[in-house]
Amino acid sequence: MGVVGATMMGMGSIVGTGVFVSIGIAAGIAGPSVILAIAVAALVAMCNAFSSAQLAASHPVSGGTYEYGYKYIHPSFGFTAGWMFLCAKSASAATAALGFSGYLLQALGTGRELLVPVALGTSILLVLIVLSGIRRSNLVNIVIVSVTLIALGTLVLGGLPSMASSGSSRFTPFWGGGESGPLHGFLHATALMFVAYTGYGRIATLGEEVREPRRTIPRAIVLTLLVSAILYIAVGIVAIGVLGARELGEATQREAAPLQLLARQSTFPGIYWLVAIGAMTAMLGVLLNLILGLSRVLLAMGRRGDMPRATARVNHDQTTPYVSVIVVGAIVAALVLTGSIKTTWSFSAFTVLIYYAITNLAALRLDAKDRIYSPVFAWCGLGACLFLAFWVEWQVWAAGLGLLLLGLCWHAIARRASALRRC
Repeated sequence: MGVVGATMMGMGSIVGTGVFVSIGIAAGIAGPSVILAIAVAALVAMCNAFSSAQLAASHPVSGGTYEYGYKYIHPSFGFTAGWMFLCAKSASAATAALGFSGYLLQALGTGRELLVPVALGTSILLVLIVLSGIRRSNLVNIVIVSVTLIALGTLVLGGLPSMASSGSSRFTPFWGGGESGPLHGFLHATALMFVAYTGYGRIATLGEEVREPRRTIPRAIVLTLLVSAILYIAVGIVAIGVLGARELGEATQREAAPLQLLARQSTFPGIYWLVAIGAMTAMLGVLLNLILGLSRVLLAMGRRGDMPRATARVNHDQTTPYVSVIVVGAIVAALVLTGSIKTTWSFSAFTVLIYYAITNLAALRLDAKDRIYSPVFAWCGLGACLFLAFWVEWQVWAAGLGLLLLGLCWHAIARRASALRRC
């Protein structure tokens, strides 16, 4: 696999819930300055991606920062990374399920009252599919990415005439932020938009699948984040220019399908259904990918004893960790029941920022001979992640810290019990 193939893999993990849902959430918080927040979030993601890439090159095992924390820092940091990953990506999966439901219901012209039931049913269906042993192939990934990019490109082009007719009025005042103030709103939006880019982690773990990984992986990461940022900014500009940031945010909260509202304003034939199909396929792909990834991390934690040993059980063919898949499905379903994509996405933002802070800390512990990039990237990533994590709603980061402490208490008890058994 070369740079283009790795880039398509990364795009498949990035272009989904972020562009179809999170731009609307962030626009409602920051106003037009969300456009700048998208760019800043991409820069933070770039620093983190370089840390992930050199860790993957130095220690090429599955498990990501869960394994890096154990090897380079301390077992408690490794557990925290794994625990935060489970929390973050479960919340992202719930957001994808709710987003899929929103776009489906909008396309069918059905009311919001079915948003949670449809999202719940979709989550259960995909869990059953994963239990059957299905894997997401590269071909399916390419098809999903292609459909999504065509839909978004058409949407942007179709919205340009309406944006031009409304002039620049929808972009003033640029620094929104509502009651929280412009700076708070901007930093909050940056934290939320950072989550949209975290699919780049898939590229960082492709060391055994690409040619010349030390050259190919960084190029693919830069290209993926650059293309994604341009796409996100283009969609954000057109959506705000046509609808206005407030209407975009309200549509996201109300229907979980903000770009469908934009598609209605276009004169391009068939764009409404094209966007609906692009959004639904992208979010189904994200949801499937997250269930697969989460169950494998939970499996690894179960094998080490960081989670109940039952989560390490696999089927007779040794291909599917069925207990982990069921547990992940139950967690995602519980989060879906909140019915709020803003809550699930904000919770994902806090927990994933803590996860990547540990990634950068692990990268700083690499020996000089194992470093591929300057430690400046890791320092910037570490500082930015810790700083941005606490700009989400205080209720969200307080709940996140509570879960973190709960997890660490469990980890201490589990390790003590394991030590007693060995004695």
